[in-house]
Amino acid sequence: MLALRFTQKLLKDMNAAPVELGEVDPLFSWHVNILQLRRKHLIFINDSSRLCLVIEGIRSSQLGKLQEKFKAELKEYSLLEGVRKSIIDQYFFEAGEIRIGKTNNKSVLGTMNEMSLYCANKEFNHTFDLSAWLNSMNFKPIDYEEPIHVFKKALEGKYS
Repeated sequence: MLALRFTQKLLKDMNAAPVELGEVDPLFSWHVNILQLRRKHLIFINDSSRLCLVIEGIRSSQLGKLQEKFKAELKEYSLLEGVRKSIIDQYFFEAGEIRIGKTNNKSVLGTMNEMSLYCANKEFNHTFDLSAWLNSMNFKPIDYEEPIHVFKKALEGKYS
């Protein structure tokens, strides 16, 4: 199962009813919140690697579109960062269906808030540029490594 853990603010905005997710592999768990830049964006943070993905173009109550766009954007961004297509396909195959739940990890929320502050006054041509910039920073919860390197190592270790 691929767990998207929405903040209370996002649950209300999307009119989503969370389900109890139980134990989920952190590699398949993502915390999600609204990121207000010039327009509304959504910020996704992976629990295991702290990989960040910023998505735009989702309006309130478009839960189905959000799920499909997340998968498509994560695939495209991962390819741009050099992850092999076969590894990405295996990740989504093993992840299975997407389930929506509530946030459960204050450390991930702290990283999310930190990333939100970093990009408050930044301007980028594409959300992938913003995501790449955030993923090139070092964060304490992942031993001061870059999130993209942690994510790639985790995927390659699991699927190679």
